[in-house]
Amino acid sequence: MTPQIALLLAILVIAVCLFWWERVSSDVTALGVLLTLVFTGLLPMNKAFDGFSSDAVIMILGLLILTAALQRTGVVDMVGRAVLSKADPSSNRLLLTVMISAAALSTFISNTASTAFFLPIVFGVAKNIGVSASRLLLPLAFSSILASSVTLVSTSTNMIVSGMMTDHNMAPMGMFEPAPVGLTIMAVGLIYLYFARRWIPDHSEEDDLTEQFGVRPYLCEVIILNNSKLVGKTLVEARFGERYGLWVLSVERDNKKLTPHYNQPLREGDILLVEGSQSDIVKLKDTTGLDINADVTLSDHNLTDSEMGMAEAIILPGSPLIGRTLEKCRFRQRYDLLVLGLNRRGVNIVRRISREPLDLGDVLLLQGRKESISQLRDEGTLHILGSIEPMEKARTKRRHAPLAIAIFVAVLVLTSFQVMTLPIAAMLGALMVFLTRCITPEEAYEKIEWRVIILIGSMLGLGLAMRETGAADYLAILIVSAAGNASPLWLLTGFFVLTVLLTQPMSNQAAAVVVLPVAIATALQSGLNPRTFAMMIAIAASTSYLTPLEPACVMVYGPGRYRFVEFFKLGWPLTVLIYLVAIILVPVVWPLH
Repeated sequence: MTPQIALLLAILVIAVCLFWWERVSSDVTALGVLLTLVFTGLLPMNKAFDGFSSDAVIMILGLLILTAALQRTGVVDMVGRAVLSKADPSSNRLLLTVMISAAALSTFISNTASTAFFLPIVFGVAKNIGVSASRLLLPLAFSSILASSVTLVSTSTNMIVSGMMTDHNMAPMGMFEPAPVGLTIMAVGLIYLYFARRWIPDHSEEDDLTEQFGVRPYLCEVIILNNSKLVGKTLVEARFGERYGLWVLSVERDNKKLTPHYNQPLREGDILLVEGSQSDIVKLKDTTGLDINADVTLSDHNLTDSEMGMAEAIILPGSPLIGRTLEKCRFRQRYDLLVLGLNRRGVNIVRRISREPLDLGDVLLLQGRKESISQLRDEGTLHILGSIEPMEKARTKRRHAPLAIAIFVAVLVLTSFQVMTLPIAAMLGALMVFLTRCITPEEAYEKIEWRVIILIGSMLGLGLAMRETGAADYLAILIVSAAGNASPLWLLTGFFVLTVLLTQPMSNQAAAVVVLPVAIATALQSGLNPRTFAMMIAIAASTSYLTPLEPACVMVYGPGRYRFVEFFKLGWPLTVLIYLVAIILVPVVWPLH
């Protein structure tokens, strides 16, 4: 072992400990490792930032912009709701629908984004049919992760592995190359989760989950306009829950409250009291024939004014609003703010919110000029809980949805038929969504996970240093010597287990970058196909079910009131099943010799 290799391995051990410790964010740790390699002379200065200009980083950047465009134009929203609209109200079939929907969506967007999208929808559906959301959230996260090995774009880890493969003189990973193994893993995993549903914890007796998650449900008044396609349709045919994520609580017609019979035709001018999240309420502005019936009419000018903002505000003790309605206290005229929604935890309200006496602890969803919101904060009548993204950003560009879909499909076709490489196609797609105004550059850059870009670029520098110093070859020789005449399957097993273990304290991407150079060098030392090992590492890096440290699992950990051990109980048999599928199919799809 040379002094350079010893120093590099020491830095690697320290990096793994820092990733495990998590006191410093993973991107900062990775950047620190990169600069340490430069200052110690292990990585030449002129190659320090080669990772940031690699095909992997460019490809990820382009694909993140494309997926942001799909979300901005409402494509993800429409697809998810369309699928869940077919959900059967029985808990078992609903569970199956949620899992299949999340897995299907995660094949083309990140599992984190898929989980984030379905979270509020699952909450709403579960509440509507009286099922504990905790029975659905853990399967939702696991199902999203199961799709990680289906396509190249299912997870950024696959993109990183693909980029490192090209650095080792291998062809990049094809768009659907992992599918034969990935689809099998997804099918086996979904079947396991369905039949293991008795092991899924039920925390229905815990506190309201939506408050902890922050998906606060609001009551809102919606008016049926004369050009609405819903006129003449019943509530069943209107499908408010499936289409808009809103639940109808009451109907008012000609100043008379009606019981919301689901076979009762809607009329022009009907005012519906609905419940939904603030994002779903805002999206009503893009729905033809429906409008928010605030205490005054909202104009299009107000909605597009750059000075307008949104905020959540809670009524404090001693507030002059307590016991008074929004109409009687002339809230709009007094504060120059509109009340779009009302949240009252644990209390069902069936009257119009403008006529409902306000109470201590009520939360109002406000929209108006930012200076008016600031003045309200200074007055002390209401406490501003936090600002919500501007109305313009909350509304989707639905008329651009066909363009966004066409561009995304075109990128897939161009790469699938090898007309151009994925990095070029992805950046071309990013340019097209900008030019067609599916999403603005500013909106796209806000959605991009820049921490991932920094992590990837920095850790690719570590991989380069391992090759430059010979550390990867040194470790490979040790592993081959220790394995002796053991079957190559044992080598694959060893790297699978090592990668799975490292994904617990480290990010999936960092674990893949650390293990992959050693795995490839080991394959070459043993005269085996390095692509087999690379694909095994990609699959293992996405097998994150033992702890709630995977981002998708973190998102449901708090809201579901889960315990750390509950992930392990449900996750370890799934990990074993994925290993068995991988060790059987990977050498078949990518032969060892």
